[in-house]
Amino acid sequence: MKTYDVIIIGAGSVGVPAALSMAQNKLKVLVIDALASVGQGQNKKAIGGIRASHSDKGKISICQRSIEIFSTWQEFHGNDIGWMQNGYSFPAYTSVDAQKLKALMKIQKSFNLDINWLSPEEYLEIVPGISKENLKGSTYSPEDGSASPLLAIQAFYFKSIEYGARYRFNEQVKAITIVNNKEIRIKTDKDEYCTQKIINAAGNYAKNIGKLINLDFPVEPDSHEGAITEAVQRFFGPMIVDLRALKDPATQDSANFYFYQNNEGQVIFCLTPQHLMKGSDSKSTSIFLPQVAKRMVTLFPKLANLKVRRTWRGQYPMTPDGFPIVGEIDEFPNFINAIGMCGQGYMIGPGLGELLARIVTCELTENDIDILKHFNLKREFSETEQFK
Repeated sequence: MKTYDVIIIGAGSVGVPAALSMAQNKLKVLVIDALASVGQGQNKKAIGGIRASHSDKGKISICQRSIEIFSTWQEFHGNDIGWMQNGYSFPAYTSVDAQKLKALMKIQKSFNLDINWLSPEEYLEIVPGISKENLKGSTYSPEDGSASPLLAIQAFYFKSIEYGARYRFNEQVKAITIVNNKEIRIKTDKDEYCTQKIINAAGNYAKNIGKLINLDFPVEPDSHEGAITEAVQRFFGPMIVDLRALKDPATQDSANFYFYQNNEGQVIFCLTPQHLMKGSDSKSTSIFLPQVAKRMVTLFPKLANLKVRRTWRGQYPMTPDGFPIVGEIDEFPNFINAIGMCGQGYMIGPGLGELLARIVTCELTENDIDILKHFNLKREFSETEQFK
């Protein structure tokens, strides 16, 4: 039986950076995925935004580290992953949203985020042409950015292989047997393995992996759709997140939506439906594009003549409160969860990979321990992530 220090289930936005960090720590690591190659689940459906401007210390801290990794990757490793420090903005078109954003900004600043409130005039300087009607201002976090999910995961994958990580694709985990506190056995449809620790990074299928050890993890996927346009000359800067849920009958099924122009000049956009589409069906709908197009053009008329190249549908593996579930579990301390990323696995992944390595090597810092309290499986799930 093949033996490893760590086996990671899932070669996606979290599993691959975790494998890189494990291998850098000289651990013998294997990644198992049921699909044909890295990033074939939700990673390739991510729109590429990377922000630390969250509402909770845990995600803020991890994403701050992720931004450091993304932003310096080409400098340290030579791969162009499409990184662009274009920032994030949350324009407010109601007094209620403005108050909420300003209150949240105080929390964000307490964690050393570079985020400020822009007046309508200041915001129009970085997004010229956006609707002025009822604009109260906007938060702006210039250190946030974006990168190509496809280029990034390939870069992480090949670098992890250089450090010794191994991968098995087209292989489905069928059984997990926890023999004792030092031995766990995994049986797949093709082979059997032995390991000291397991990391569940199975995304949409995290709950299925839990069932193999008779545990029920509160992670359920729901669908969101995205699209990408042709490339055009750059005409605005930051990611734009419109928080409003419109009451127009034509767009009644849409909550917030967001879009940005990537490093190649393409506009990428996504919408959160009011009535969530549960499950893992990935067929695009006929509803999405008319909904989001009307909202985008109303907000930012300059978008009107862009040609849309394609649309797609992906999933957010959601928890009840919008925060991930990360860390060892009480029943089986050598079984480590990294699940329920709530659609933010891509931006969380690199920073979280390093944290997972410190869990495995028993090198957690006091700050790590504090962060993990926010992500504990046994929490009450009573809080809710703001603006997720």
